[in-house]
Amino acid sequence: MNKKVVVRYSESFKLQVVKEYEESYLSRLELSKKYGIKGGSTINLWIKKYGSAQSQNKIIRVEKPNEKDRIKELEAELARLKGALAHQTMVAITKESMVEAIAEDFGVDLEKIKKKVEEKQSKETK
Repeated sequence: MNKKVVVRYSESFKLQVVKEYEESYLSRLELSKKYGIKGGSTINLWIKKYGSAQSQNKIIRVEKPNEKDRIKELEAELARLKGALAHQTMVAITKESMVEAIAEDFGVDLEKIKKKVEEKQSKETK
């Protein structure tokens, strides 16, 4: 059975590699070859953790002109739908409360009525 060899690097070694990356013209690939670092993203992780802001990768998002507008439209639609859902939820709660209050005032058992309605609906769907 082959045993997997796990290499752990000291903090000082990681800092040395990051410093060399920042102060020299060596690429990450060249440094990984120089020091025998096998992991493809190992040095990237060290630079992210220990490096200066200048050595970090920069993410640039490129969009088509209409993409930004479409995102704004979708966000506005989402907000409108959330508002409509909240309104309908409040309407349903209000109606349910009114029915409960009326049933209480007239001494009607709501559970019996709900069962009758469910029975009637189940008969209609059959």
